[in-house]
Amino acid sequence: MSDYLPPLRDMDFLFNEVFDIPAIWSRIPALAEQVDADTAKAILEQAGKLIAQVVAPLNRSGDEQGCRWEAGRVITPDGFAEAYRRYAEDGWVGVAGAVEYGGMGMPKVIGAQVEEMLNAANLSFGLYPMLTAGACLSLLNHASDELKAQYLPPMYEGRWTGSMCLTEPHAGTDLGLIRTRAEPQADGSYRISGTKIFITGGEQDLTENIIHLVLAKLPDAPHGAKGISLFLVPKVMVEADGSLGQANAVSCGSIEHKMGIKASATCVMNFDGAVGYLVGDLNKGLNAMFTMMNYERLGVGIQGLALGERSYQNAIEYARERLQSRAPTGPVAAEQPADPIIVHPDVRRMLLSMKALNEGGRAFSTYVALQLDLAKYSQDPAERSRAEAQVALLTPVAKAFLTDMGLETTVHGQQVFGGHGYIREWGQEQLIRDCRITQIYEGTNGIQAMDLLGRKLVADGGRAYAVLSAQIKAFAESLDASRSEFSAPLLAAVANLDELTAWVLDRAQGNPQEIGAAAVEYLHVFGYTLYAYMWAQMADVALEQAQQSGFYASKLGTARFYFARLLPRIQSLSATVKAGSASLFLLDADQL
Repeated sequence: MSDYLPPLRDMDFLFNEVFDIPAIWSRIPALAEQVDADTAKAILEQAGKLIAQVVAPLNRSGDEQGCRWEAGRVITPDGFAEAYRRYAEDGWVGVAGAVEYGGMGMPKVIGAQVEEMLNAANLSFGLYPMLTAGACLSLLNHASDELKAQYLPPMYEGRWTGSMCLTEPHAGTDLGLIRTRAEPQADGSYRISGTKIFITGGEQDLTENIIHLVLAKLPDAPHGAKGISLFLVPKVMVEADGSLGQANAVSCGSIEHKMGIKASATCVMNFDGAVGYLVGDLNKGLNAMFTMMNYERLGVGIQGLALGERSYQNAIEYARERLQSRAPTGPVAAEQPADPIIVHPDVRRMLLSMKALNEGGRAFSTYVALQLDLAKYSQDPAERSRAEAQVALLTPVAKAFLTDMGLETTVHGQQVFGGHGYIREWGQEQLIRDCRITQIYEGTNGIQAMDLLGRKLVADGGRAYAVLSAQIKAFAESLDASRSEFSAPLLAAVANLDELTAWVLDRAQGNPQEIGAAAVEYLHVFGYTLYAYMWAQMADVALEQAQQSGFYASKLGTARFYFARLLPRIQSLSATVKAGSASLFLLDADQL
């Protein structure tokens, strides 16, 4: 596996040339006080340096060694604890954390770039601070001032980590079925009893304490999801002065043996009358948890993007060096016994697909992160409202499409390597194994697609979508004739998505099966169209460069490849959507 190189130039391009993010920060007081272009550049450079030098080298060894469970304890792979201390001491766990509790206070759009670099370097490692940051977000927005003051500072410092305890053996997507119970106590605390599975970082040897956020029900709670509450349950009890006391009644019963992310501890957690504290209001636990999950779903999407980037970096280096056969047009490296495989059209197809999907995905994830920041920090109510609507609409697309494209790019990278991509020493097969989980956890991609159609489109009659569609059209129509090679296909793609959206909304009125039948392909049409919007913006900037050499020529060529070879996928996907649901039910269940 090649050394990981943080894509800082591309990040700088998006920040300063495509979206002009520093100008947005400058007009929002809460952000202008914290960050500017120079600060952002320095932060990303420092993060990238640490990640590349300290975290990335542990990726393969961590996969080979994995986590071990010994009598309730989890031992992470060699080097992980030391690397985590380095990462935490430099402040990266709290990079987007609230300043008043010791965080760095950076906007999500910076945090998203740090997440990409960390996950590209070592996804298993990146999951520990990711879950901590998400837990902190839920506490910041829903916990009492007392809980925030006691728990947030050591979590932002990285001395304590966080976990999210939702799933139970019988209850995954349908959280209304959970059985974990919370018994109220006279002192205002609760006793939490139950078993949770698939808990990332539920036990580990990186930090002195783990703060579990646990979904549970009171004995008299309403039935279903309306009766779920959220509780903070520390692994080790915390005294009033912040020191650690006795162990809480929380234990790790085992860890899962997984296809990938083997250096991330995925735990079965047992709560046996453990002391817990209510976060937010009773029976409103899902509201508090989804504060975390909406951010985490973008974060999971970024994981797919990150693994695609690492796959591309490996593959492009290999393709430039591996000699096999001659170019169709004749020898390119006449002094060599064969040409490097990068001369072959099919290898070019794979490499350019990876590059186009990665760079389009980075632009898209940056755009969604920017909307999260506007929704949180903008002082303009109208702008904040628009951003909130876009976040709600685009979150399922970000989670599902980025990870689906991430798997495609990791597979392309393996294919470039040929047989070497199938064996462990080159590292490509690990990227595929690690990437596969991103399509499953934090809500499977099928669930994300149904959320997009059922909750984000049908439920509001397509109003939020109409605003986004108008925004894209306005941009495309603002481009002059010299950009028509990008504006014309972008307008056609949006018109296709408009028509497809109206078709699905209409069909869903008379047939409840249509949403589930159309959802995944519809989300992909949506995703490819959004990437076209991102690529049109990047091409617009690249065309402004008079000589169009180097970086800008590469950007422009990749944009042209995207519009020529990837955007047309929407035609077959749209046809599949319009095939309807009937063919899915031609066979009875026992005939399948």
